[in-house]
Amino acid sequence: MIEVIQCLLISAMHKLTPSDLKTILHSKRANIYYLEHCRVLVNGGRVEYLTEEGNRSLYWNIPIANTTCVLMGTGTSITQAAMRELAKSGVLVGFSGDGGTPLFSATERDTDIVWFLPQSEYRPTEYLQAWVGFWFDETARLAAAKVIQNTRIAFLRKHWLRERGFVESGFAISPAQLESMLLGATETIMGATDVNSLLTAEARLTKQLFKLAARAVDYGEFMRAKRGTGTDPANRFLDHGNYLAYGLGATATWVLGLPHGLAVLHGKTRRGGLVFDAADLVKDALIMPQAFLSAAQGDDEQAFRKAAIDMLTRAEALDLIIDTLKQIALTTESGRP
Repeated sequence: MIEVIQCLLISAMHKLTPSDLKTILHSKRANIYYLEHCRVLVNGGRVEYLTEEGNRSLYWNIPIANTTCVLMGTGTSITQAAMRELAKSGVLVGFSGDGGTPLFSATERDTDIVWFLPQSEYRPTEYLQAWVGFWFDETARLAAAKVIQNTRIAFLRKHWLRERGFVESGFAISPAQLESMLLGATETIMGATDVNSLLTAEARLTKQLFKLAARAVDYGEFMRAKRGTGTDPANRFLDHGNYLAYGLGATATWVLGLPHGLAVLHGKTRRGGLVFDAADLVKDALIMPQAFLSAAQGDDEQAFRKAAIDMLTRAEALDLIIDTLKQIALTTESGRP
């Protein structure tokens, strides 16, 4: 009976195409892939990555219908057929260096957050039209940026204080101290009169959170280094994990049809500013604690990456990003006549 059911399932799967599988909402997809030293190709109608072990070639399936983005690390290549199937299922592809950073692109500098986006003539326009309806108004953009920062703070409060995985792993913080920081940041955010003051408030809170997180795991003295220059594990894991969050941000903006250049906070100097805005919603709440926990525990890159992806999935981070961007698009009004 089991064999019959398996045969029926296999037969049914063979009749499905990537476009049929695309019905899985991106916000409900479970997988983010980082690959290295392998080749991605289509084998028997499935997208797989090929690795070498001695004289053997090993094929590993990528469930593209349940994947949001794929990071291609060092020593990787991908076939045109595989890119076509990934695009059909709406999977974003990026090329990165070792450990997921920095993110490279064939046409952009390595300091830009640029993804190869699946192309389609039938992308949604509802949220783009609503977004540009307010985006050219500076006051409305500031209001949208404040929504992102306040949502970021609420999400951080929830997970730093009540996330069981952090608590059980020894991420011990003072609730009163955290609450004092967040209340002060919220007050500053609400009183900000321009984007520059809001960016300053964001940077100040992040710096305070670094100190609190380092103290929570007895990490010792910590100084946040520029991307690619940090030699200690915490800095490396922060870079690595932030790129996972950028992948979710890029996925969310693609799903909603929002160009990366229409940022509300980080857009003055970075073409992919909206990806940074979107990632801000989750990276401090989820990536920062896990980076310090993994650094204190002596985890390697793979162990940290697995823990970070599990956390992002369990916390439904992509859901939060998509819902927040939709809320901003549909409720922010331009003050122009």
